[in-house]
Amino acid sequence: MGFTKTIPPIGASPGTLSIAEGAPPPRISVTLYSEHTIEERAVYDLEELVSIPHQPIKAWVDIQGTGDEDILRRIGEIFSLHRLVLEDIVSVPQRPKSEVYDNHHLLITRILTLPTNDTLDVEQMSTVVGANYVLTFQEKYGSILNPVRTRLRKGPGLIRNAGPDYLAHGILDTVIDAYYPILETLGDSLEHLEDRVMERPSAKTLQRLTTIRHILLQLRRTLWPQREAVQHILREGQPMISAQSRVYFRDTLDHCVQVTE
Repeated sequence: MGFTKTIPPIGASPGTLSIAEGAPPPRISVTLYSEHTIEERAVYDLEELVSIPHQPIKAWVDIQGTGDEDILRRIGEIFSLHRLVLEDIVSVPQRPKSEVYDNHHLLITRILTLPTNDTLDVEQMSTVVGANYVLTFQEKYGSILNPVRTRLRKGPGLIRNAGPDYLAHGILDTVIDAYYPILETLGDSLEHLEDRVMERPSAKTLQRLTTIRHILLQLRRTLWPQREAVQHILREGQPMISAQSRVYFRDTLDHCVQVTE
């Protein structure tokens, strides 16, 4: 489990972007949606996004890859993002958190995958919720949010009728739901290894047992701040999070509690 840390140099001015070496160039897609319409397309010219903050239709802009500072800064200009938001997006690892700004809300979370039983892969994802849009910034290319796209495509429903804050809830919930198979896989591996230790102990088995326990410990350390971030969303006075959506974020908090206990 590990991140390549990308922390701005000591003494750097606020808003300095320190992009990880080797970070992939951004791939950008936009989904424009309303109760009865949906349009999805890849974005090759950032100027296509300029009208989004000023139009009535809702939009989800997904940016996969953070390896181009000029593109990120232009997106920041288009959506009037606070300079510290962009800094948080590229500064890896950030502790999962929820931050409120004048015209948008930043939520930082972590995508977890288990490439092998001995390796936990951790990726930072940042979600920005505005009045009529959601921006997602993923470190790498990936398909973890495809279930959200499927829900949007299915037709009229709460995710199409409600505001961007509800879409943000769906995105976060999808990321957290992906934690359950990891916990089940690690739990099964741990149980199997403990049985082997009792029957035929060996140095190799003990080492793997230690590795799995270490991954579980690191997993809990990742999930606790995620739980705190969701609790912050539930507080009153979050201008981009409606009372209705806070009800659904409370369900997300319940999911966080389940995976940390």
